[in-house]
Amino acid sequence: MKRPVRVRWLGRQPYEPIYHRMRSFTAERHAGTDDELWLLEHDPVYTQGRVGDAAHLLDPGDIPVFQSNRGGQVTYHGPGQLMVYPLLDLRRHQLGVRTLVDGLEGAVIDALAGDGIHAERHDGAPGVYVGAAKLASLGLRVERFRSYHGLAVNVAMDLEPFTRINPCGYEGLAMTQSSDLGGPATLPDMARQLLPALATRLGLDWADDWSDPDFWT
Repeated sequence: MKRPVRVRWLGRQPYEPIYHRMRSFTAERHAGTDDELWLLEHDPVYTQGRVGDAAHLLDPGDIPVFQSNRGGQVTYHGPGQLMVYPLLDLRRHQLGVRTLVDGLEGAVIDALAGDGIHAERHDGAPGVYVGAAKLASLGLRVERFRSYHGLAVNVAMDLEPFTRINPCGYEGLAMTQSSDLGGPATLPDMARQLLPALATRLGLDWADDWSDPDFWT
């Protein structure tokens, strides 16, 4: 039976413990487990997808590299980037993987449209773009119809670390962020615009009052 999705704000977290926590949640969940959506930001880290090519790591320097089991190539996570991790039973919500991907991307597009930002998809290149620059990256894993990993939305961060890699495997790909485009400049503000769009795109109901300022403490 379809139930509201619990939204959790986890604050700033190192990547590896969250990675293992997602995997454990997904492996141990059962028919009675509530779905969750985790919102957070990470300490600086490069993550490599399960079939990622090390040649795309140009000069990581002192930023750690973590081998993940998500899809896609290398990307960067750091403070000022909103991570959106949907831990969903896809069958419960009657979602296919393609529908989930389209919903995540489409929600970012919808969330920014109110600020006059024209974001879009690019064929064959997952994520969300403004012109030729990438604003949001996507990498998922689905096991037994249960999703984890998810979406990274650049809000107000240091974009320099992206220059040390080929982001998502694309040489010279420019990155952008909402704060530079006249959109949300804080993670809570981005989430407040994104969550209603996600609910509409994916047909979800939220179990938590994330509009309350105390939610973000």
